[in-house]
Amino acid sequence: MEELPGSIVRIIVVKTDAKVTATLGCVSKQWRCVASDDLLWSRFCSQDFAVSTAVDPLGNPCSSFKETYEKWYAAFDMYPSSIVKRAKQCWDTIKNWTSIHFPEVADTLAPGANEEQINKVEEDLGFQLPVPMRVLYRFCNGQNTLKHHFPQNEQLASLGLLGGYEFYEYKANVHLLPLQYILQLTKHPVPYLKLPIGSEYVVVAVSSYRPKFFYLNCSDGQLYVGNGMEQKQLVLRVPNLLDNMDQKDAMLLWLEEYGRMLQDGMFSVHKDDNIRSISLFPEKEPLCTKAVTDGVQVCGSAVFVPEYEDFRRNEDKYMFSYSVRMRLLHQEKISQKRILSSCQLSRRHWIIRANNNVIDDVAGEGVIGKYPLLQEGGDEFVYESCSYLPTSSGSIEGYFTFVPGRLSKPDGPEFTVRVAPIPLQIPQYIF
Repeated sequence: MEELPGSIVRIIVVKTDAKVTATLGCVSKQWRCVASDDLLWSRFCSQDFAVSTAVDPLGNPCSSFKETYEKWYAAFDMYPSSIVKRAKQCWDTIKNWTSIHFPEVADTLAPGANEEQINKVEEDLGFQLPVPMRVLYRFCNGQNTLKHHFPQNEQLASLGLLGGYEFYEYKANVHLLPLQYILQLTKHPVPYLKLPIGSEYVVVAVSSYRPKFFYLNCSDGQLYVGNGMEQKQLVLRVPNLLDNMDQKDAMLLWLEEYGRMLQDGMFSVHKDDNIRSISLFPEKEPLCTKAVTDGVQVCGSAVFVPEYEDFRRNEDKYMFSYSVRMRLLHQEKISQKRILSSCQLSRRHWIIRANNNVIDDVAGEGVIGKYPLLQEGGDEFVYESCSYLPTSSGSIEGYFTFVPGRLSKPDGPEFTVRVAPIPLQIPQYIF
């Protein structure tokens, strides 16, 4: 072995993993020199822990990537490396997005819990948390927005990491619970939660405003959502879970998908009366549709509302909230005969379908009692409403009638603006 050239030794070492490399470093001085190459250990750090800088799990700088690997290995060697890597990448995605787009929420993310804290929670609960949940909480111990289970003011209430929606007077905004509140809500639940006696359910996320709870069944790792355990629960559609029941990683899959949707621009931060929050109304195709008529652009998308009260009383009623965004584009960007500097909405016409069957045909004045005036290149007008369906999928489409100029001073004949079909369906992942 000593007679092998250093280049051959490097080829051999590069084809191994971190554990074998550490062992090979005990063969001789030459092998130790090759096995200590920091570029090699930087690859192992990235490969096993998704770590790209020489820092330990607490963010402290390390002298080398070899030392970095040793620190990460010591901190997480009790867990499968694949789960650790996925959890780290998941939180990196979410934290990077919030730090750029919504730093107020990024500031609410608590430092990770240590093994002693998690063990103490399990001891008090009387059962074990799924491994993927433990690893997730090692990286982030929920949000520090909550006091007595719910935010105490409007600003904090809007800072739910998992976003929300609003229509009419209805609001929901979901916060990720820290371990201390998971324990409190599980051991001393509010009356309408009514966790089954002897069950291994824990509440991992709650909404400010209206009751909306996400439950994790620690016995099988599956997630549920609803506004109380007495009411019908909806299993979160988590692809691949049935093929990986042993991993119990529904919560991890759920947060991974949420991070991907944030990163892809499907969800964004909205501002209403100077209150910012993450909106769960999708903003990209195919969940968001767009149509342009005579320079008026209308975008629409919908979100399923699983916690709505009537869902308990009538299993054949599904509540969807939809968001419509309209604006008058800059005219030089539009190829058209009609040139508009402004236009005002006068009427609406909606066709609602359930499983391709028309169940409602609605026409009326304005939208939610308003007659928005659109200015060329001006602000977008946004409104939200809701609709029941007797089925779990359907659509809503139609058109708006506008007049050029203003209703009080028309500048030409009225015209119709198309609203492309907005899909109403229960998604695979519910947030």
